[in-house]
Amino acid sequence: MSAPAHGTTDEPTRVLWLAKGLGRGGAEQLLLNCARHADRSRYRIEVAYVLPWKDALAPALTEAGVPVHCLGGVPGTPGRADPRWPLRLRRLIADRRYGLVHTHMPVPAAAARLLSPTVAPAPRLVHTEHNVWDRYRTATRWANALTYRRNDAVIAVSHAVERTIPADRRRPGDWVTVVHHGPDLAGAPEGPAARAAARAGLGLPDDAFVVGTVGNLTPKKDQAALLAAHAALRRRRPDARLVLIGAGPLEARLRALAAELGLTDAVLFTGSRADVPELLPAFDAFTLSSRQEGLPVALMEAMTSGLPAVVTRVGGMPEVLDDGDQGFLVPPGDPSALADALARLADDPELRTRLGAAARERSKRFDVAGAQRAVEAVYARVLLR
Repeated sequence: MSAPAHGTTDEPTRVLWLAKGLGRGGAEQLLLNCARHADRSRYRIEVAYVLPWKDALAPALTEAGVPVHCLGGVPGTPGRADPRWPLRLRRLIADRRYGLVHTHMPVPAAAARLLSPTVAPAPRLVHTEHNVWDRYRTATRWANALTYRRNDAVIAVSHAVERTIPADRRRPGDWVTVVHHGPDLAGAPEGPAARAAARAGLGLPDDAFVVGTVGNLTPKKDQAALLAAHAALRRRRPDARLVLIGAGPLEARLRALAAELGLTDAVLFTGSRADVPELLPAFDAFTLSSRQEGLPVALMEAMTSGLPAVVTRVGGMPEVLDDGDQGFLVPPGDPSALADALARLADDPELRTRLGAAARERSKRFDVAGAQRAVEAVYARVLLR
């Protein structure tokens, strides 16, 4: 029996989560985290994605009982997505009779907004805004803007993101809801044994001051500024080590920059890792040098793990970390300020302990189960219209 289109019976409503890819980015990780906490008695979740080579999280979603559909070709195939993916999306929506389509990322979202009304019965549309609008390319921003009011509801990952939605693209009432998503680190290792194991696995000295960061190696993350800050920190703390977890188009350039700065033996590039929660105990401090953010999952994971953080004052990060209480906020593009804040943590173990404990306590406000309940409250509201 098919799930009802708009929750008109006691049967679960079939919901499609639509994403650009299922790589190890923060927005994609949110899908997996939320899927594990979805109310299966009310919503039958499925996921579709466009880029076939970005499929790292597809097996975990399948293991969590979530059917996964690749629209852009054969999963794992490199290259460009099949341009017929919008037609496959329309066919999927028609065949599966979703009551609601929840979109993530503007390009697939624009396609869903244009195609869904051509299907009967048309599903409700909910969109999660993960990024500030000014980071989108011009064509993407226009596609998003021209179709945006077709959303039945919008969820923003932070108040900073919500404020960038243009006034003329909004609908009246409670159309936008801010939901701070938290990490899903239940059962993650912690304590001295976890620290020793993580450092041994990464080949880090037991007594080094280790700074870690997690993120794709892209311009918006500005790891070049972080490398410059680390070079300055090393002049004060020769034992300092930097761990960059993530992959991306700037990896070769960043490795070359590390060599130019004399940091070859002081910086570890791990590539993309599936075991980030197991690696976090290796760090003494966490950092993000981003120029733009929505609300990074990596910061939430670090705080939940009890790490003091030094992050840039951008996006939603000041909404979850108070300067001087759980870590430090610094201006973007300022390696000197970043180095100074990290040096404070390096030189004061008691400060690190205090800020780390406060970070763990603050993170309790942002649990993934509570975030998913807030998302499902939005679903219930739009399905009743």
